[in-house]
Amino acid sequence: MDVFSRTFLPAAAEAGVTIPTVSRHMPIFRRCVESDDATVLVSRCLRPEHAMSGDFLLLLTYRRLVVTQETLVLRRLRLHLNANLRHLDNVTWNIDLRRHAVDLAATAVDGVRERFRIRMADPDHVWRVDSLLRHVFRERAAQPAGHRPVTAVAAV
Repeated sequence: MDVFSRTFLPAAAEAGVTIPTVSRHMPIFRRCVESDDATVLVSRCLRPEHAMSGDFLLLLTYRRLVVTQETLVLRRLRLHLNANLRHLDNVTWNIDLRRHAVDLAATAVDGVRERFRIRMADPDHVWRVDSLLRHVFRERAAQPAGHRPVTAVAAV
């Protein structure tokens, strides 16, 4: 079993993503993520400015941010965002402990500002997602390329 599968499946299970959902989204994720890339975060999310646009599933690895969309009516899947982390600009996130949510925003290479709201079950998960995002987008950027641990955690 490759690194991606070893880290994605437990993270998806911890996030409460059902096996049928994982099975539907997996072919898209497989096309976007290399087999040696470790999963950092898996979570359902939504786009605050497009409330009726369907369900989104966010996958963050050490190299990529991939977001898939499942339409509301026909349940069709499509790739919404597939970006190398190096190509994302102005990545920000804000935690909202009252709503148990993290609002993640980044500017993609095409100049479009993408915004996602990740909702969690409790405040502890909010802090955990905050630390994961800090690790990937701030601390990891300062580390030398050969010094990167493999871990996987999911948002609920």
